[in-house]
Amino acid sequence: MSPDIELIAIESQIRAAIRDCVNRTSRKPFRWGGLSGYQQLETIGQILRSLPCREIDTDYLSVLSIWVDQALSSNRSVASDLEETHNWLQRIAECLHYPEQTIPSIDCVTDVTQTVKLPLTSFQVRREMEELLQQFQPDPQQNPAQFALKKKLQKLWYKYGTDLLHCYDIPGLPPDNLKMEAMFSHLRRHQRRISGRKSTAELRNFGQYQVLFLAESEKQLLEQIQQVPITEYKTQRRKLAVSEAPRQQKHRLHHNPVTTIQALVDQHTELLTALELQALKYQLDS
Repeated sequence: MSPDIELIAIESQIRAAIRDCVNRTSRKPFRWGGLSGYQQLETIGQILRSLPCREIDTDYLSVLSIWVDQALSSNRSVASDLEETHNWLQRIAECLHYPEQTIPSIDCVTDVTQTVKLPLTSFQVRREMEELLQQFQPDPQQNPAQFALKKKLQKLWYKYGTDLLHCYDIPGLPPDNLKMEAMFSHLRRHQRRISGRKSTAELRNFGQYQVLFLAESEKQLLEQIQQVPITEYKTQRRKLAVSEAPRQQKHRLHHNPVTTIQALVDQHTELLTALELQALKYQLDS
């Protein structure tokens, strides 16, 4: 691949990283996709600003840096409100601390020097939550995200609060069904990869069998895998690697944006320098 084509490819990856920042969403509990995207965009902006200055008309990364700075400046107040909302959300999560799982000790000797920890009760959690709601008084004009969180939380708490606290009084009662949902989400992802379709209706009939399925031995699994021809496996593996490359790039960008963007910028700088040397050599030869 020629340096100019590689240069265009790297610029395209940096543009894709910026688009991922401004369009990022998340459904994870206690996680704000917009805030993560803003912080990710801040990292990209810092790296682009640290590059040596070139002529603005010919350096594409300098133009990108200006656009990134404009996006950060226009959304700074919203991001600040969102970050404070996230902090309050973490405080609410800490207030709803789940009962700790007690692990029985194999030692029968009781340590009388240990401090006896009173079990958490629903009355204590209710009292802490109501005190937190009294402290949380955001301004609807200056902090709309915080106000929306307070309004929604207050409505849900007074409507369903008493029905959410039984796990603190009944030993062994799980506080939520997140583990069960995570298990079936894992099955749905694999079903989509196997079938190539978005629908996972098959799990309604056979999902319980997939959960309970266990291979009898590693030898049996190996025999099933060996039924696939090695050439077909390598062909499908290459197709999978090509299709997974954009997702892996996005994964690296989300988990380590500094290293990912810095690597792309370094490649861009090297290719740009090589093209400039080629142009200079061509001028000297002519």
